[in-house]
Amino acid sequence: MSIYILSIESSCDDTSAAIIKDGEVLSNVVSVQTAHAEYGGVVPELASREHQMHIIPVVDAALKKAEISTSDLSAIAFTRGPGLLGSLIVGVTFAKSMALSLDIPLIDVHHMHAHVLAHFSELPHPKFPFLCLTVSGGHTQIIRVGDPLNMSILGQTLDDAAGEAFDKTGKMLGLPYPAGPQIDKLAKLGEHKFQFPVPEMKELNFSFSGLKTSILYFLRDQMKKDPDFIKNEVNNICTSVQNTIIESLMRKVIKASVDTGITEIAIAGGVSANSGLRDRLIAESESRGWNYHIPSFEFCRDNAGMIGTAGYYKYLKGEFCGQDITAEPRMVF
Repeated sequence: MSIYILSIESSCDDTSAAIIKDGEVLSNVVSVQTAHAEYGGVVPELASREHQMHIIPVVDAALKKAEISTSDLSAIAFTRGPGLLGSLIVGVTFAKSMALSLDIPLIDVHHMHAHVLAHFSELPHPKFPFLCLTVSGGHTQIIRVGDPLNMSILGQTLDDAAGEAFDKTGKMLGLPYPAGPQIDKLAKLGEHKFQFPVPEMKELNFSFSGLKTSILYFLRDQMKKDPDFIKNEVNNICTSVQNTIIESLMRKVIKASVDTGITEIAIAGGVSANSGLRDRLIAESESRGWNYHIPSFEFCRDNAGMIGTAGYYKYLKGEFCGQDITAEPRMVF
């Protein structure tokens, strides 16, 4: 008998629902919130209100696209954390209520575990063990993956995430939110003209707060000399900043591969959609003999497909949770 899992993702500002059948993603519906653009970042209270409006329509759309009914469901998986408390509560509460009404099991999923397991939402799958660089607006980690439910952090950011560095740089440049895709687009048109210090931390950890400060002071000093500096040099600034962030990320990935002897390398998270990072991973893989794994754009962003994939592996192990489960915005990896 097939296993059908409804999965729900509501950790930040995207409301998503998906249907997984025996590990295969049948549908993966995402409703993108556009109301935050004018504020230059996600407004938590606004995000939670938007989730309340969108969650029923996206679940209904996911079921219809998969051509199944609620009576076919074997379990419901949901993002427990980490994320924005109000946003998580909407998804957790909906999942609990629906599971209770259908009398089916609940599966709580760690958001960052799911980003890693997004690689198992499509073929080909990485071979175990593999290293995964997970890069998003809130996280930057290098993870050793022994099997779908056995992961350990080898290194992580000690302050800001790489995605935040992209977004804050974009704000300094006057680019619309979210700035990461905008910087990636403009970086293709520029040259690496300006030098910024590549953040260096001990072991396999990262730090991007110093880089953000360096960019801020650089722009301030240049604008004093030429008020049109950003306007005239925006493409070159984007290229220089993007290359610096990617260099910091890849230095640690290279070190992790050398230290562990693992040559199966993957990237995940929202920033894994960055074309510069994807190109650099391919280039390093070709020169170092790595087997690289890059997710489709659908599985880079926050989506319920990856939550359902993680939930599927927990289902096989019988790892369910009870109705007393609560959202955990600072959920430990």
